[in-house]
Amino acid sequence: MDIMDILNSTTIPLSAITLEKVVLAAIVTLIGWIVVKVLVSAFRKALSQASRLPELVAEFLARFLSVLLYVILALLILSTLGIDISSVVLGLSAVIGLILGFGLQDTITNLAAGVWLAAIRPIDKGELVEVKGISGRVTAIGIMATELMKADNTYIIIPNSLVWGSPVINSSRMDTRRVEVKVRVAYDSDLDLAIRVAIDLMTAHEAVLPSPKPTVIVSELAESAVKLSLRAWTKTPNYWRVGWDLTRDILPAFREAGIKIPFPQVEVHMDGAEQVVSHIPGSERMAGDSQA
Repeated sequence: MDIMDILNSTTIPLSAITLEKVVLAAIVTLIGWIVVKVLVSAFRKALSQASRLPELVAEFLARFLSVLLYVILALLILSTLGIDISSVVLGLSAVIGLILGFGLQDTITNLAAGVWLAAIRPIDKGELVEVKGISGRVTAIGIMATELMKADNTYIIIPNSLVWGSPVINSSRMDTRRVEVKVRVAYDSDLDLAIRVAIDLMTAHEAVLPSPKPTVIVSELAESAVKLSLRAWTKTPNYWRVGWDLTRDILPAFREAGIKIPFPQVEVHMDGAEQVVSHIPGSERMAGDSQA
């Protein structure tokens, strides 16, 4: 087999490429390049005049058109050279189909999740929810993503597939919620008096519901204090206000009743050494160092 037979047996018949075809291909390349530039520039200008179209979308469409035109130009150049482009088009179609299959996988998942969210409605517009550790008020449930607005006016978009496939904490779906405020009292305080003062404080609040009744439980016997949990039920819109009010008012109420809220402290007594160690939160002090 000589060189000509090898050239004729290749996928691209190089022997069929003549000088005339090369010159014609060069002319097509030059003219096609100019045409692509002009078309893309005109398309980008037309998009920029559309005031309602976002700039990011306009730039994406312009770049997509540019890539498409350059691919068409490349196929036209190959055809001018006498190369059969049917196999090339078939290969490109397979590649594009594969890319679209992988690229649209998440898109289809988000679309299906959006349909389920709209149908079953585990969350609704205006509700306060937490998804994947992100809290915010639902502003919209779109086809592809759910939109949240945080308390500091931060805008968050979460793919529908994450919302549908993750535990969702809905803080505003129910009409009432239980407020819990934790407070510490000293061991030498009158515990029964502290519970009565806390219950009276919750009962006197206008937004606390009479049923279920406010309660106080001893939640923990800590190292330096007894921990109490104040529990009161209220309407969901009043949840935060009641919690803030109880946290603010429990301190003066305990002070007026003579109930101490202790600071964290540790007393250390060391036998056989003239040392006394006093531990103050955030600092340590040692006095009476012993002789070495």
